[in-house]
Amino acid sequence: MTTTNTNVSTKAARRKLNLLELANELSNVSKACKIMGYSRQQFYEIRRNYQTFGAEGLVDRISGATNPHPNRLSEELEKAILEYSLTSPTHGSVRVAQQLNLKGHRVSSGGVRGVWGRAKLLTKHQRLLRLDQHLKDTPIELNENQVKLLERFNPEYRDRHIQADFTGDLVAMDTFMVGTLKGIGRVYLQTVIDCHSRYAWGTLHTSKMPITAVQTLNNEVLPFFEEHNVPIKTILTDNGREYCGREDQHPFELFLQLEDIEHRTTRVRRPQSNGYVERLHKTLLDEHFRVAGRTNFYETVQEMDKDLQVYLNFYNTERTHQGRNMNGRTPYQVFFHGCRESKLDQEEII
Repeated sequence: MTTTNTNVSTKAARRKLNLLELANELSNVSKACKIMGYSRQQFYEIRRNYQTFGAEGLVDRISGATNPHPNRLSEELEKAILEYSLTSPTHGSVRVAQQLNLKGHRVSSGGVRGVWGRAKLLTKHQRLLRLDQHLKDTPIELNENQVKLLERFNPEYRDRHIQADFTGDLVAMDTFMVGTLKGIGRVYLQTVIDCHSRYAWGTLHTSKMPITAVQTLNNEVLPFFEEHNVPIKTILTDNGREYCGREDQHPFELFLQLEDIEHRTTRVRRPQSNGYVERLHKTLLDEHFRVAGRTNFYETVQEMDKDLQVYLNFYNTERTHQGRNMNGRTPYQVFFHGCRESKLDQEEII
């Protein structure tokens, strides 16, 4: 940014010098100004600056104050505001000011907002992002309030205790209602995600039945794992009816038994997906379904599913991920790397 501004100022200074030289050659100020695109008033101002300051007088100077405002808060007080906002990121400027005043810091709500503005923390979302990022860069001991806020803000953080050391170690599934198609009815998304790599699969259906979950696993997920010679060790679901039932009768339970896959459910009485799946659903809504719904008119579920597969290919192979342990890699990169760790784990078991 600084280099660009310097180049622009240098070009402007050379142009002003050319104006002065042209006026001297033509002995006609008006004609020189017309050729160079300046007014006579600007010419005399440029000449006066050149005569007074030399070549430096031709360089444009950015208007406005160059030093901090005299009423700006001290560095100590700004640090106190930023530290408090890290501890309680959802508190508003009035409450922050009141709490700091109780501790002996004299500051107004406007002063707090000024500090937030310079640090780009004006919104609650930005302050929560800062806490999330700070935790990644500098592990700190969180209080109960911070934990609750992060669990609500970042679904993946809620499931930080879930361990998935390699590809296929833990695969999560969930059913999500995308919307309604005219003449067809509700459209459900059967979602599958590898918790280690975040590699995702998804298929659209018009019903929320065990057979749709079985079809998604059998037709989409298992062939991909078999192609990479990696087994699925455990599948995590909520306790919805499409996943849970009598082990000797329920289609999904029977299928997992045939494939020798362990079935684990979330420890709640009501259906509730885990954070990995919730985060995927949010991404699909924000980046695909809401965008595609405004730009396309779908008449069949097959048309919707075709566009979904195009997006999932982008999501898995081109879109970088900033989730826990992803470090800016794509899901496929982590999936492929995790395959080797999976094979090493199998060798140790053997």
